[in-house]
Amino acid sequence: MRFFAVLLLSSLLLPASATAEEDGARAFTPCRACHSLDPAERNLPGPNLSGVVGRPIGGDAAFDYSPVLRKARDEGLRWDAKRMEAFLADPAAMFPGLWMSMRGIEDAAERQALVRFLTDPSAR
Repeated sequence: MRFFAVLLLSSLLLPASATAEEDGARAFTPCRACHSLDPAERNLPGPNLSGVVGRPIGGDAAFDYSPVLRKARDEGLRWDAKRMEAFLADPAAMFPGLWMSMRGIEDAAERQALVRFLTDPSAR
């Protein structure tokens, strides 16, 4: 009996993990119009996002950031999961004058899935 309970529980947990990865990848789909996660891909409308969580804001040396993001970089601000989630909720409110035109992601679960996707390369 205990074996079946463990089997049932594990079967419920495994798809959830796969779904979380799929949710993050799906949430990143609109971002692909301007950003890439391939470190070699350049010359896009937005900065490369490979390794973005953990690096300084405005930290892709190959990209020309808006003045507000250059200021954040000069102040030593870094992307972490909490800051990334707040940014994705309302980018323009966090950085007034931002050149990026994205309005934000209203759904908290979708934002969290995207942050996990950006934070964990194994989720890709």
